[in-house]
Amino acid sequence: MSRFSLYRAVLVFVAVLPLTGCLFRSHRVQQAITVQLKNANAQELINYVNTQASKVQTLQATVDIAASVGGEKKGKVTDYESIRGYVMARKPEMLRMIGLFPIVRNRAFDMVSDGHTFKLWIPTKNRFIIGRNDVEMSNPTQPLENLRPQQIYDALLLRHIDPQTEIAVMENETGSITDAKGHKVATADYILDIIETGQHPFLSRKIIFSRTDLLPHGQLLYDEEGNLVTRAIYEDYRENEGVNFPWNIQIVRPREEYNIKLTVIKLDLHQPLPDDKFVLEQPPGVEVVHLDKSQASPAAHSESH
Repeated sequence: MSRFSLYRAVLVFVAVLPLTGCLFRSHRVQQAITVQLKNANAQELINYVNTQASKVQTLQATVDIAASVGGEKKGKVTDYESIRGYVMARKPEMLRMIGLFPIVRNRAFDMVSDGHTFKLWIPTKNRFIIGRNDVEMSNPTQPLENLRPQQIYDALLLRHIDPQTEIAVMENETGSITDAKGHKVATADYILDIIETGQHPFLSRKIIFSRTDLLPHGQLLYDEEGNLVTRAIYEDYRENEGVNFPWNIQIVRPREEYNIKLTVIKLDLHQPLPDDKFVLEQPPGVEVVHLDKSQASPAAHSESH
């Protein structure tokens, strides 16, 4: 075959090839979208947590509170209508949280804690609950009554990492997620494992930093038996008076199967919060429930708190 004939045959083959559709198949390879990652070492992350923690001594916030209850144990999830609320916190462990019904703005609940004991008033049930933060009594029929101010406090404010009583170990974790458009997006996180030392050391919490901005976007809290008790998710960071603070906070309690979402509407830091802001008086005529006792007692026969 002449060189010209061979060349013509090749041209015909190339021209006909796309029409056959059976000799070769091609597909588009989906590549993960990458972003510029920031670097830090363990001490830099520890310093960030401690610096931010030292700056926030008081907090007042107007928030929208959304809640959902349920999961695998209950077989369904119930979403509650979002309500307006107020949160006040003062270190070391003072917290008060008030929820208001929509439109009428009557109190849905009012709870306060000094870090050791708490009080929870539920006006619609005429119930006033008193207990210690270290005593948990699960009520499966009313999951939101298991909510404790200390759980909100621990998720709301990142606690100082104390080198005298804690050890922080850093992990570097990479992976990918699929965004709303179906694109795979590469992700990378630094994780600080905080281990409480002492006679019986245990992993008390994990702080998860995104390497896209080196801000804490998650926190996992554990009990001494290694059970995950709280998962907190932090998004929409905004700078406020020298503090980076998330305006969207999600608090998940996997064992009780409830989820609280706080969306900040207004935030004030560093404002004085006197003791009377954390006083919750027992209303007359309410049913009083002492969680460290086996039964509820009428207000007339209960001690005044």
